[in-house]
Amino acid sequence: MPTDRTTDFLRALLVRQLTTWLPTALHRSRRATIALAGTDAGGAVAALQLVGAHADQLRGRQVTVLVLTDGAPDLPARLGSIEAELPAEVTVHLLPGNPDRLPVAVKAAGAAGSPLFSFVDVPGAVGPKLLTAAANGRTGEVLLHGGSSARAALVSAGFPLVAELAPVLPDDEVAGVVAFGSRSDRSLEAVRDALWSVGADLGVRYRDPADPMSAPVDVAGEPDVAPLAQALLAELRRGGPRQVTELRRHTLTATVYRAADANRALADLLDEGEVRRDRENGKLAGDELITQTLSPPGRGGTP
Repeated sequence: MPTDRTTDFLRALLVRQLTTWLPTALHRSRRATIALAGTDAGGAVAALQLVGAHADQLRGRQVTVLVLTDGAPDLPARLGSIEAELPAEVTVHLLPGNPDRLPVAVKAAGAAGSPLFSFVDVPGAVGPKLLTAAANGRTGEVLLHGGSSARAALVSAGFPLVAELAPVLPDDEVAGVVAFGSRSDRSLEAVRDALWSVGADLGVRYRDPADPMSAPVDVAGEPDVAPLAQALLAELRRGGPRQVTELRRHTLTATVYRAADANRALADLLDEGEVRRDRENGKLAGDELITQTLSPPGRGGTP
């Protein structure tokens, strides 16, 4: 079972990400579905309250909220009181069962073809059928909390963009792995910004789950981007010149840093002569090519 601090962290993250996702989904489509599988009662209540706070954007739209829960006998009463105050455009389905029932719930809700946001909290490995349902063809995004990496499973399920990190609580407890699967660079940036905002508020640091020996990154204030600069240099060594957009995406999918931190790291590398850019000055553009240079005198490295 997650600790209270882990529960608080996941609840805050869910609300923060939904705040960004819901208006975007309603702009794209007249229907949107939110699926909560394995979340605690407080998380489900907070999600419904968030949907209600966007009542002015729901006219002419339809939002379906699926809540899959195993236990929490007081949840029907708690959700019922909130549901009674929601606009008619919101439909809530409280379903018994564990997260593995998500495919059945999504199909029954008629979510196919419309934006779907799934929040899934599972103690062990996540099943491929669940993730395929969360992908919803090409319209789904999933925020997943589990006990280990789900990167390979997310890619196999149809999510080309995957980000993962391990939250480190203030008492140094590692709270599993948080993963996000999407097809949108903007969503990828949004969830990383959400993670950093929540982490700064709750004193949570982040570590690369693929490297358990790596030092956690403190996300409060301006982070040290020197480790990110070295990671971007390594990427340039592996694959040759890259556009700024590609290096920002690599930052989001392969490190714990934000896309904005990639710009700072690249600026440091340019100042140090480690890389060169297409243009001599001005703001770094997304289509601008970054190339590694020969190591400056007195420094080791490979071209």
